[in-house]
Amino acid sequence: MDYDTITLDITDGIAVLTLNRADKMNALTAQMRAEIGHAMRAAAKEARVIVMTGAGRAFCTGQDLGDGGDATKIDLERTLRDEYMPMLEAIYDCPVPTIAAVNGPAAGAGANLALCADVVIATESAYFLQAFTRIGLIPDAGGTWFLPRQMGMAKAMGAALFADKISARQADDWGMIWEAVPDEAFEETWRKRAAFLANGPTGAFAGVKQAIRASFETGLSEQLAIEAHLQGQCGKSRDFQEGVVAFMEKRPPVFEGR
Repeated sequence: MDYDTITLDITDGIAVLTLNRADKMNALTAQMRAEIGHAMRAAAKEARVIVMTGAGRAFCTGQDLGDGGDATKIDLERTLRDEYMPMLEAIYDCPVPTIAAVNGPAAGAGANLALCADVVIATESAYFLQAFTRIGLIPDAGGTWFLPRQMGMAKAMGAALFADKISARQADDWGMIWEAVPDEAFEETWRKRAAFLANGPTGAFAGVKQAIRASFETGLSEQLAIEAHLQGQCGKSRDFQEGVVAFMEKRPPVFEGR
């Protein structure tokens, strides 16, 4: 499929999905949401890791309020249910690891688009902004779900109510993202992280995602059973065999992945 609002490159098992409306700071349109969802599903069939980033100086500034005419007449419930939900589910349910490489401002739905990824790496000049209450709305695009899980209740509530900018360094310190890195090292950093995941045991990575996410809904006994089941599956894989042999031979493992 040819894309108009994003680009997708897959090289050496690494898919890079770039939001490509730099003149609009990568604000989301209906077409863009559909293209992101399609590209995520397509890339997951070929790649071993998927990176989302933005063209130009922003990652994503949220909903393009000029998309579809008068913003005050948009059916927000329908838009979120029929357009945002499929896109976010395609990212969250992706069977391979996902990285949001936040190269600049991530605001509104753009901030929560980033938080939907498994790992967020941001340049230090970037920031995150839950801008919704500034226009009389609540955080959407998964914000009310992601924020308390990644920041804790107190920080999540403040971020949503006050709509203050959260610098990448603050986000790192608060546990909202994985890491903030100096601007000059940003691309090298996320590319190294992506390469590590692309060369890793993707079956184990999928198990990690499943187990950690399940822990929010389970008690200890149930979680231990989930761990046992998933570990049993990993233990039957060729990657586990390779990992053990490589460890004994004191060499780097060469994982097949899924």
